Amino acid sequence: MTETVLDNIHINFSSEALWVMNIALALVMFGIALEISVHDFKRLLQNPKPIFTGVFSQFLLLPMVTFLLVWLTEPIPSIALGMFMVAACPGGNISNFITHLAKGNSALSVSLTAVATLLAVFMTPLNLQFWGSMYGPTAAILKDIAISPFEMVKLVSLLLAFPLVLGMWVNHAKPILARKMAKVLKLASLIFFISLIFLALYNNREIFMDYVFYVFWIVIIHNLMAFTTGFSIAKLMGLSKKDVRSITIETGIQNSGLGLLLIFTFFDGLGGMALLAAFWGIWHLVSGLVLSGFWGYRPIKKEELVS
Repeated sequence: MTETVLDNIHINFSSEALWVMNIALALVMFGIALEISVHDFKRLLQNPKPIFTGVFSQFLLLPMVTFLLVWLTEPIPSIALGMFMVAACPGGNISNFITHLAKGNSALSVSLTAVATLLAVFMTPLNLQFWGSMYGPTAAILKDIAISPFEMVKLVSLLLAFPLVLGMWVNHAKPILARKMAKVLKLASLIFFISLIFLALYNNREIFMDYVFYVFWIVIIHNLMAFTTGFSIAKLMGLSKKDVRSITIETGIQNSGLGLLLIFTFFDGLGGMALLAAFWGIWHLVSGLVLSGFWGYRPIKKEELVS
């Protein structure tokens, strides 16, 4: 019964609210980009190993691990497709803040945000289509909806890439103004964006309450596996403890807000997908803050800082 209902219901979210959500996400990305400079990318060329590890973890390992989790647990199709959507998105908007609290490598976190955001323009639609098509039940949904990868690329470009480039340009041209704007804009736009997610859940609270326990345990396991994936590959690559913390957080904090927007835009708010992404958006705030609190009280010794 749950499968039939969740695979057929659609979360109520007006076109006006969707436009506001689009603008809010773009502003969040713009606020983050105000603190990113060309020098961040130059540092990557000097030490590319951590950034390569982070990108590999986010865009290759996490979708693969998600596929294995879906294959083993066999969630209902719309939930499974929501998991593929979240795994296909770049790191979340609060990952830089969480990394700072965890005493990780903030410069690496910011650089990963920039690189992952640019790569997401193509990798998010590609990963969703590829892994979704590999699993029969989700392949059927993708076939029925027949989304255009090019249209998704255009939307992700407008939501992520354009604000990123614009914010970096402002930082380059007016660095003092950029710092002042970033302090206010990043926090205010993030709070506004999170408020919109809660509003969407409140407007659909009956559906939310009916399936909260069914979806929530899947989100917890999926999120835990994401953190574990980032931590494991970073340790395997022999990175410093600060870099390990950064890559763990970047892999475990996904941009579920982007996922929600894509779900509302291309999947008409498909019930299981939207609930999964919305739950993830709430839960990764909790899990990220708990992890950063744990690591924040365990400072890294100076002799451990050398990669």
